[in-house]
Amino acid sequence: MFNHIAALATRRPRLLLAVAGVLIALCAVLGSGVESRLGAGGVTDPDAESSLVAAAVEEHAPQAAPDVVLLVTAPEDVSSPDVAAPGLRLTERLAETPGVEGVSSYWRTPVSALRSEDGRHAVVAARVAGDEQAVNEAVADIQDQFAGERDGLDVAVIGPGAVYAELQATIREDLARAELIVLPITLVILLVVFGGFLAAGLPLAVGLASVMGTNAILMGLTLFTDVSVFSINLTTALGLGLAIDYALLVVRRFREELVATDDVATAVHNTVGSAGRTVLYSAITVAAALSSLLIFPLYFLRSFAYAGVAVVALSALAALLVLPAVLTLLGDRLRPGRSWLSRRRRAAAPPPAPAAGGTSGGPTVGAWASWTRRVMRHRWVVALTVGAGLLILALPFRGVAFGEADFRQLAEDSPVRAAQQLLRDEFTSGGESMATLMLPAGSDTDDIDAVRDAVLRIDGIDDVEPVPGTGASVSTVVGDLVVPAPGEYPVLLTVTADADIPLASARAQEMAREIRALPEAENFSVGGQPATLVDSQDSIGSLLPIALAIAIGSALIIVFLLTGSVVLPLQAVLANGLSLTAMLGAIVWVFQDGNLAGLLGFTPTGYIDTTVPVLMACVAFGLSMDYGVFLLARTVEEHRRTGDLREAVATAMQRTGGVITAAALILATVLIAIGSSRIANTQMLGFGVALAVLVDATVVRTTLVPAFMALTGRWTWWAPGPLRRLHARIGWHEEGPAPVVAPATAAGTTHETPSDRVPVLATTAEER
Repeated sequence: MFNHIAALATRRPRLLLAVAGVLIALCAVLGSGVESRLGAGGVTDPDAESSLVAAAVEEHAPQAAPDVVLLVTAPEDVSSPDVAAPGLRLTERLAETPGVEGVSSYWRTPVSALRSEDGRHAVVAARVAGDEQAVNEAVADIQDQFAGERDGLDVAVIGPGAVYAELQATIREDLARAELIVLPITLVILLVVFGGFLAAGLPLAVGLASVMGTNAILMGLTLFTDVSVFSINLTTALGLGLAIDYALLVVRRFREELVATDDVATAVHNTVGSAGRTVLYSAITVAAALSSLLIFPLYFLRSFAYAGVAVVALSALAALLVLPAVLTLLGDRLRPGRSWLSRRRRAAAPPPAPAAGGTSGGPTVGAWASWTRRVMRHRWVVALTVGAGLLILALPFRGVAFGEADFRQLAEDSPVRAAQQLLRDEFTSGGESMATLMLPAGSDTDDIDAVRDAVLRIDGIDDVEPVPGTGASVSTVVGDLVVPAPGEYPVLLTVTADADIPLASARAQEMAREIRALPEAENFSVGGQPATLVDSQDSIGSLLPIALAIAIGSALIIVFLLTGSVVLPLQAVLANGLSLTAMLGAIVWVFQDGNLAGLLGFTPTGYIDTTVPVLMACVAFGLSMDYGVFLLARTVEEHRRTGDLREAVATAMQRTGGVITAAALILATVLIAIGSSRIANTQMLGFGVALAVLVDATVVRTTLVPAFMALTGRWTWWAPGPLRRLHARIGWHEEGPAPVVAPATAAGTTHETPSDRVPVLATTAEER
């Protein structure tokens, strides 16, 4: 396969680039504006009990679950006739808006819950029919028609729909700003690595092409399923990060091969057969880790699998197919030392050290190799010290508390957030509705009364009453409850908690579980925010072992196919798991406990969104495997050449240490730029995964991995007989020598290897 790819790139480079250019331009057009079609929800299980209750409330009592709220501020008490008249007109106008249903307001139903404690504010609430896209469009229209001063009233548009719209707009603006920051910084890093603008520009071009292609794929997916707006952050991070990683590896290897062979076509063949193979293994590993998110029913998590797998696949395709064609056309212009920057750096540099791994088979020299030998000599000290240190960093995660993100993840200067905060502060005159109970249609009065009495016995429950607004269509009285007539539609009751119990608290979630544990629970279903949190946690918890099995199992299989060892896959998984510890501890210490909140500019809520740690762990694990494959692929190559484990590891580290460090620095730069967002969850994703990447590249990959291999010694390559035979048949092996024209052995004579052989994988003339 790699031979065919290289042949296509060297024989038809212009055709390949023409096709790629057309596809990229098409993707740029199709993917433009994708952010406006993405949703901001997806953190609930659509088949959970709480979701079924929410659907019933939306159908039978839409006014009880508004997604658009007009917060009205009046110059005097909202009960006065001068305010009531324009308030009623405002209510009627909203009710006449297309797609809006279930409109309620203080001026239609003068209950205390719709009026602030100081009497200066009132709300008009409504439900928008349709999916998230319909809500987004309706919110935009409502903002245009109602926000601002209307008939002497100051109107702010808030509610879940407005919060989601604000999230989308903020993420779009923050991404544009992040890209403006990232691109020049990345170019500077690549210039330092390559010493020339031409070579440095290629990885950047591959990254941008991958992002545009993924945006087009996401746009297509929105026609069939819901996709989270937060996934666009991962698209940018992995598109610019992994695509640049792969292109960096390929371009750097091509320059080595160009020096060694002095022939462009042969250098491209050798590069595709070595660096291209590593890119493919890495892409499969990262995609497998991200695909584990597909098993979750929450579309927030599934969206990251859509975006992640797409961008990884496109990055690999660009590095394997398009980039070799570019290398073929540019050829000698990418040779090291051709740029003015390289010449200046070379003139200022000290005399070069002896070549690494000379023809005599001497040891590789260089800073990375020397460091690796030192680590392997002190393997026990390094393994125990570094391993213990990483586990200590994870200790804050023991106190993690899970909740659901709310409007407080918006920027502090957001008008929507300010209005939502006013609603929370001024309209909470008692406990909040912490649960909705749904009894089946036809429930008799005895069943309803028994359920109410049982729920009221739970500590912390203040009251049980009909869902607001259902009283207009009811005909049965149970105690002091008015409920629907039997057989018309489900009976909906709202459960109010004591005022000192926040809905996102652990106590509220415990109360939801207690309600479901009642003997009478067989007669009703439970919804509401705490029940939704419980259902999300149960859904994620039940499927998490399967997701871990997919991510870890695929990593074990891929590393086995790469190395033929059963020890190296276990080492790789252990090392990558330890690279997550600092990230998991940091997100609790920073984002849950509030440390550094002032510096980063977010509001700590005392809990972490349930879905975020799972997402971050899958992404960080995949990226750690990416760098692990970089190192292991070169280690296998060097061990096959020398037969010496320690020298193979030292040489592999010398040859890939700089690439891994540069790649990690670029990816961390992209992630930190994304983490500079004004959205708290995006900050957590960006800064957390950036920390994991840096820890993996600077600590785990340079200390733990060599130490582990030194500890296992000759057993590093062990596998039982059946697995060795299996690897011999299906493992990923390097193939025979390249079609290289050898130097003349006598005057006027040359020798060629057969043209049907695949390029050799050596990287320097000395190795040959």
